[in-house]
Amino acid sequence: MSLRDDFEQTLLRVATTGIIPSRWFLVPPEPASLAARSGTLDIEIVSHCWQYAHLLCYQLSSLVNFPPTRARVRMTVFYAREDERTRAMLEYFSGVAAPGVSWNWQALPPTELFRRSIGRNRIARATRADWVWFSDCDIVFHQGCIDGLAEQLQGRQDLMTYPKQERITPMLAEDDPVLAGERNRPRVADIDISQFELAINPPKAKGAYQVVHGDVARQCGYCEQIPLYQRPAPRWAKTYEDAAYRWLLGTDGAGLDVPGVHRIRHIHKGRYGDNTTATAQVRSNIRRAKERIGT
Repeated sequence: MSLRDDFEQTLLRVATTGIIPSRWFLVPPEPASLAARSGTLDIEIVSHCWQYAHLLCYQLSSLVNFPPTRARVRMTVFYAREDERTRAMLEYFSGVAAPGVSWNWQALPPTELFRRSIGRNRIARATRADWVWFSDCDIVFHQGCIDGLAEQLQGRQDLMTYPKQERITPMLAEDDPVLAGERNRPRVADIDISQFELAINPPKAKGAYQVVHGDVARQCGYCEQIPLYQRPAPRWAKTYEDAAYRWLLGTDGAGLDVPGVHRIRHIHKGRYGDNTTATAQVRSNIRRAKERIGT
């Protein structure tokens, strides 16, 4: 980032601690004003993918293997055409049908893809869904996940919700079969869930687990009020905007009991361009520490 961006980012991280009132930037709707929708819900899931096609394979496959019956899902994926593996994966899944699921691939210039809040804001403003799940491509919606979420969302008027628990893998190396097996062969795959263990999420909607009421998304966008988070970035930007979004809405979200939520954890962060074992290990240690303290 530029010095200007670094300075703004520092100010924003201070602001989101509560020192500055979020209502200077956005007055969110009152929960009572939100539609309390029930029945078969429309849910839009939003992911970004840069050099993680092998993870995206499992995410998209999970909607094919376990299609929803209590919801209609539009799966939106932002990607860059320069990422050949992701492009090939999306081209393959374009021809795969799943009951109750529609695919929506959105190509962006890399500099816009690298600022995740740009794509999220565009979908937030344009979505027609009852609820929008802002997710990441390392999340797997395994058996019962989407239907369980739809059941929990019946008649709710929360601004934001999130799954209270997830199942996670250990930190996987690049040569682990889970990661290596799907790197160069687009296909519908399932994942061995015996490798995952239960983890309780901290009491807030983390970045990949922000399930936002559709009315809130359409009215508020996604960090649209903060210019930094709508500016393109030269490389993948750290996703500090997730905390800013909760701050703008004035809520950490309501925790829900959602089954089948799985997350693939991995040491090598390809989207940041880290190619050395030492760097990957440092990032791994940082991520473990952050998860322990719930940031």
